Amino acid sequence: MTNRRIVLASRPEGEPSASNFRLETTETAPLKDGEVLLQTRFLSIDPYMRGRMSDGPSYAAPVGIGEVMVGGTVCEVTESSFPGLQVGDFVGAFSGWQEYAVVPGKGLRKLDPEKGPVSLALSVLGMPGLTAYTGLLNIGAPKPGETVVVSAAAGAVGSLVGQIAKIKGCHVVGIAGGPEKCRYVVETLGFDACVDHRSPTLYDDLKAACQAGVDVYFENVGGKVLECVLPRMNDFSRMPVCGLISQYNLSELPPGPDRSAVLMRAVLTKRIHMQGFIVMDYVSQMADFLRDMSGWLRDGRIHYREDIVDGLENAPEALFGVLKGRNFGKMLVRL
Repeated sequence: MTNRRIVLASRPEGEPSASNFRLETTETAPLKDGEVLLQTRFLSIDPYMRGRMSDGPSYAAPVGIGEVMVGGTVCEVTESSFPGLQVGDFVGAFSGWQEYAVVPGKGLRKLDPEKGPVSLALSVLGMPGLTAYTGLLNIGAPKPGETVVVSAAAGAVGSLVGQIAKIKGCHVVGIAGGPEKCRYVVETLGFDACVDHRSPTLYDDLKAACQAGVDVYFENVGGKVLECVLPRMNDFSRMPVCGLISQYNLSELPPGPDRSAVLMRAVLTKRIHMQGFIVMDYVSQMADFLRDMSGWLRDGRIHYREDIVDGLENAPEALFGVLKGRNFGKMLVRL
């Protein structure tokens, strides 16, 4: 089977570009016992991919030069030597930026197209959903009546964090980029308010939206947004640190004064519980997550939006857009 794939051609210095990737054509290997041939239908594009392009110390190994770029996928089984999967089955996999992949059948997550769009396995019912669910509930521990603030509120993770917080009875404030996203966050997702991080009055806007202070801040962005949220944090507030997308393309520390002393003083004097986490820390909660999220979806309590581009060759540009906040909802490449 002829396979097109995108490999990492070089490591970026700062902002990645098309020259860091290479589109190749290869042949798939013959199946061995227990393996399946997968055809990619949807490819997930996520901010963490920028980290995998670098070879610095991290929680996961980097993509090697010449290796297929990593990524979660929804695939259709086109050939099978694994008893548990038949031709035509849909599965969730991690087969990366390629049209076909030969992988072991054991451990693949079989999907039921009759229960909803299979693409949801890469968003609401997949890694972003589990990230939102576990980070908010385990670290944020929101209580009814508390104020929860989430950055990147129109994104795949942030949009779900806020909706789960509303289900838990909280006052929820989003931070997003631009009036259109802010309207969507309030009018469609049901947040109580949303402020524009591009506004020159962000600090005052946030203060007005969080008059009782902030009990939980779900951090996806860092930088200026964190600086504006920090003074609003209440005593004994909680801060799950999921991502720092404003810093992913930096090759050195940003210019200006060192703000770490301000952060650490707030953590100390306000007794803020600030904890970074990786979704893999909470894989054991997958069954609980799928039960709850599936029920909320069925009951119409969770809304979502997908930002889909067509064609494997457009995956790099889709990633560049995610890193710049140009996507509106969960970014997917459809093959």
